[in-house]
Amino acid sequence: MKKLIIFSTAILVFGCTGDFGDVVDYKDVQNPNLSEASVVGQPNSASIWLTGLERQLANVFNETLVLSELGSDNYVNTQTFFNQFMDELLIQNTDPDMRDTQRQIQRLRELAVFGLGQVGPGDPNYDAETEAEFNYFEGISYLFSGMYFSALPQEPVGVTLTSAEHYGNAIIALDLAIGINAKPEYYLAKARANYYLGNKSEAVVAATAALALDTSFDRTVLFDESNGPSNTFEDALYERATFDDLQPLPTLDFLDPKYSFLDPNEDAPVHYMKAEEAYLILAEASLSDDDINSARTNLTALIDLIAARDVRSIDDSIEQRTQVEEGSRPDNASVVVNGRSGLVLDRQSGNVDIPSVSGTSLTADDISAMQDDDAGLSLLYRTRQEVFIAEGLRMVDMGVKLVIDENEILINGNINEGDLGTTPVVPSFISSVIADLDAITYDAANSVSTTVINLNDILVANKNSDQVVPFE
Repeated sequence: MKKLIIFSTAILVFGCTGDFGDVVDYKDVQNPNLSEASVVGQPNSASIWLTGLERQLANVFNETLVLSELGSDNYVNTQTFFNQFMDELLIQNTDPDMRDTQRQIQRLRELAVFGLGQVGPGDPNYDAETEAEFNYFEGISYLFSGMYFSALPQEPVGVTLTSAEHYGNAIIALDLAIGINAKPEYYLAKARANYYLGNKSEAVVAATAALALDTSFDRTVLFDESNGPSNTFEDALYERATFDDLQPLPTLDFLDPKYSFLDPNEDAPVHYMKAEEAYLILAEASLSDDDINSARTNLTALIDLIAARDVRSIDDSIEQRTQVEEGSRPDNASVVVNGRSGLVLDRQSGNVDIPSVSGTSLTADDISAMQDDDAGLSLLYRTRQEVFIAEGLRMVDMGVKLVIDENEILINGNINEGDLGTTPVVPSFISSVIADLDAITYDAANSVSTTVINLNDILVANKNSDQVVPFE
């Protein structure tokens, strides 16, 4: 019925006059600067196309970061112009953000496929490194399809593929990239795909291979402050100041804002493929194998790496933790959160030091005391949350999936309402605590704050679910 309505409407409108079609027929308009021939077959077109892929990745992150961070327990949306539904995990196929997120990921895929099939082979200066990058970006598009959607088409108006199938296709594309010109981020992307599939041994092999090439690699998404796209999430966290009020959990206060203003030309990058993830995958695999010594070794290497990462000293005094309601949120360094001190910064007494790549509250003493039990696994997930804040992974770790856009459902004959991917995926143990995901109590007089729930404990308590904690 849905498609019959669309087709009937089209017949009604375009059947009004025999000449109306000529009025809106722009197929004959030619712009020599935008034709396929202006790109395909031209010298150095492949390297230019690759720059376009990097730009498109920035567009992808500008969609996925906002939705995934709002949908997680990392931030509470108290007063912004961003999505007003995700904070309560009201995921709807009529939401324009679902449409834009899906389209940006699919556009990345199509650009990579066209680069491999047309632009690269037609460029006399096409080289192996660029070919590997095209395969990498194709793999990334499948990886993100699997991370954020339970099902999604992999070609225009095509059949839907499951999250697992997207991960599998990501691995195939990444293997092609690795076979041409191996880079640590290629191996890490492969490790992530296997991680979320629950393929422990394959994830360990790929993570180990990534670190064998470079123990401190860090691939970033670049943003252009002047010409765009700029980093949307940086705008929300820092540049828009009190105009937006996007607040982190008090347990994560020392990591906020992850992104801050750099200069008029370059906006803060997103560190989306970094060595820290490989160490965390290896540590989690060791815990699942009851190998606490290997887990400790990898976590020690992790905190050593984090200690060497860049820390930015910034003026964040305009940020008022109590902007909406005076005294509602912890705003000074004396506050103890969940029995732990040092997590909240005093932003009014001078510059604050914020990790710009990775940060964590994990200490050497924590690692020494760690055991291969649920408490140890919860500590590891707390560390994942800290290291990956504002990078779009927390919602994926929660097992939450977005929905296929309504337009796709209406237009694509292979998809009907109720099919896999057309309804959101929110695990029952998450849906039961949605109201408490970002909830805190704060006793300002005694400088004590507590999160209403510990979501890491909840994830670990449900480790036997196939939706979270993939190695268990």
